[in-house]
Amino acid sequence: MSKHDCLFCKILNGDIPADIVYESPTAVAFRDINPQAPTHVLIIPRKHISTINDIEVADHAIVGSLYDAARDIAKKEGFSGEGYRAVMNCNKAAGQTVFHIHLHLLGGRQFTWPPG
Repeated sequence: MSKHDCLFCKILNGDIPADIVYESPTAVAFRDINPQAPTHVLIIPRKHISTINDIEVADHAIVGSLYDAARDIAKKEGFSGEGYRAVMNCNKAAGQTVFHIHLHLLGGRQFTWPPG
């Protein structure tokens, strides 16, 4: 899938609306339309990177900024102290459905392990 067909790139370009909760020079975060927790936010890089396998050394700061965003959003949403989950899936077998890397931030409930 090219970035021209990418759902998340279309959100970044403003072609598809989203409930944006965070923006930085490298990342944007918005509420998931199919939440799996009271708070479920997707944090995406502004740069199109299809999967974890496509992350290059030059992308390390961008990927790190996704975790900075997760920390800041969790604090703003009020669950940073009690805990939250931040997870990224890679490819179809792991549940990746949009091929633009994204960090799922889930909070507001108790989580179990293993996740599924």
